[in-house]
Amino acid sequence: MFVLMKLTLGKEERLKSRKLIERLYTEGKTIKKFPLRMVFLQTEHTSNYPVQCGVSVPKRNFKKAVDRNRIKRLLRESYRLQKQIVYSGVDVPYVFMISYLAKEEWKYEDIAHKMDKLLKLFIENISEE
Repeated sequence: MFVLMKLTLGKEERLKSRKLIERLYTEGKTIKKFPLRMVFLQTEHTSNYPVQCGVSVPKRNFKKAVDRNRIKRLLRESYRLQKQIVYSGVDVPYVFMISYLAKEEWKYEDIAHKMDKLLKLFIENISEE
């Protein structure tokens, strides 16, 4: 069954809570699909959506804010277009943070391909639990 959903990434779907982010990094589990790493945690959150997602790009690898912001836009866009993978496989609320690990900027197509693999790996991971 395919559920028709909006391909948006609104305020409710973004991970903003500092407390949740802190808990995510202390208690969360990690999966990697280079150049992406996802830290995820099954927990209740304030949103009506099944998952809240955040993206990060380390300042250590990209000194200029314009470079970091561009990569974050690419990450959010590739997640936005593929989030139905997660939404169809999740039945309890999750929060996760996707980090960019490479030291150079990748093309959007490559990032989107890796995002697809990462999200499928996440679904495999949580269905085993």
